[in-house]
Amino acid sequence: MAKPLELDQLWVERIIDQVSGLQYGSVNITVHDGRIVQIDRTERTRFDQPSHKQTNNDQQAKSRDNNANEKNNSKNAAGEALRIVQ
Repeated sequence: MAKPLELDQLWVERIIDQVSGLQYGSVNITVHDGRIVQIDRTERTRFDQPSHKQTNNDQQAKSRDNNANEKNNSKNAAGEALRIVQ
């Protein structure tokens, strides 16, 4: 049978400290033999706008797509020219 959790005022204050100011994230409390032994806080930061790196990657991808389309168009034009000459 599980031991009852030993929770004194010190641990209550520690838990409140970890939860205070947390906008996005989680607080994980580890219990061994009915005693709290560890508190883990994971904080997340959310951004509404895409990061600078994502914007640059998107622009580079569009540039690659445009370059590939231009190469295909020039190959098609060269092929048409050869057909006309023949």
